[in-house]
Amino acid sequence: MVSLYMLGTFLVLFLFGFSVVAAMSIPSLVYIIINKVPLSMVATKFHFALDSFPLIAVPIFIFAGNLMNTSGITKRLFDFADAVVGRMYGGLAQVNIFASLIFAGMSGAALADVGGLGQVEIKAMTEKGFTKEYSTAVTIASATVGPIFPPSIPLVIFGAATGTSIVKLLLSGIVPAIIAVVTMMLLTVYLAVKKKFPRRTEKMPRKVFRAIFVSAIPTLLAPVILVGGMLTGLFTPTETSSVCVVYILVLGMAVYKELTPTDVVRAAKETLQQTSSMCVIIAAAALFGWILTVEQSAKFFSNAMAGFVGNDIILLILLNVMLIFAGMFMDSTTATLVLIPLVMPTMVAAGIDPVHLGIVTVFNLMLGMITPPFGLSLFISSRVGNVTIPAVTREVAIYYLPLGFTLFIITFFPKCSLWMADLFF
Repeated sequence: MVSLYMLGTFLVLFLFGFSVVAAMSIPSLVYIIINKVPLSMVATKFHFALDSFPLIAVPIFIFAGNLMNTSGITKRLFDFADAVVGRMYGGLAQVNIFASLIFAGMSGAALADVGGLGQVEIKAMTEKGFTKEYSTAVTIASATVGPIFPPSIPLVIFGAATGTSIVKLLLSGIVPAIIAVVTMMLLTVYLAVKKKFPRRTEKMPRKVFRAIFVSAIPTLLAPVILVGGMLTGLFTPTETSSVCVVYILVLGMAVYKELTPTDVVRAAKETLQQTSSMCVIIAAAALFGWILTVEQSAKFFSNAMAGFVGNDIILLILLNVMLIFAGMFMDSTTATLVLIPLVMPTMVAAGIDPVHLGIVTVFNLMLGMITPPFGLSLFISSRVGNVTIPAVTREVAIYYLPLGFTLFIITFFPKCSLWMADLFF
């Protein structure tokens, strides 16, 4: 009963407009007062939740994403993507999708893609004749790639919260990200032919292409350096984030010479604001989760799902539905920290690989972020693109087809994502 009270109160408060932190903290504090739990226990749970070496990577990756938006990297990524796929049917829509894959190799966050690269993409697409609504829709659809392609902030959080190998999680996200990109690009070809989207028909002069490619080489090397460094043992996933920041600083200040000390300070301030709110959520979720653990909520959920143990398909379908629904209302950090500890014992007992579970979890939550009524990417993109949420939703709906297909593949054919990790471990 206590488990139902905690989760029910959280959901009711959240739906009535309370912040995520308040919605978790209020039922937790009521429980603490009623059960006369020492307040020192609250401080202890907060401390242990934040005193995590893997979690150090999160604010540093956020800092990296903020630096990219002012260091000249974002524009060069976009120009390179335009040079490679700009002549395809779909034109800049294809560029948008392809650029998101490259951007993901450095930022690891969907909202960084929408807020940073998205501004460049939406502006360029509308100038070429695409509607703002469609330009914004393609931006948030392609941004789902960021959180599963290494490096990935949500996968780092999942690994830190569950004790799953972060390196294996990051490697296992590569193939699903590529599947998502390829299927979205194929759909865009169909839409381009049907709706006669504008595209660049003239062939780019070889000299211009060479100049763009040479300029982008240092940026394109970043994902290779980061992933290669982890595989060779030069640095851990946590240390990877610091290497990424140093690399961006060198590119922005010494190579491209577009990043100033003022930009670095501004990016640091933005990172502090974003990290502070995330840390508060993590601390509140830790206390909330501890109470659920004390009350054996995982056992409650295990008993409720016991009838489906032995039928992986039904379990995975239930998991997908629950996570997409959670992603529609909560950010990925909260959903991961609150829900996964409850369902993971059952999933593991049913023989589902924790790495597979991590990929399925993060991809579902990213789909939830572009799903109404409260998908976070919808709100951010509507402000960036200056369009209404219903208008963006109508345009992005068609992209649920390739993204849904990708989810189907990674859910029911786990080897598609796990083989990369199995190759090295």
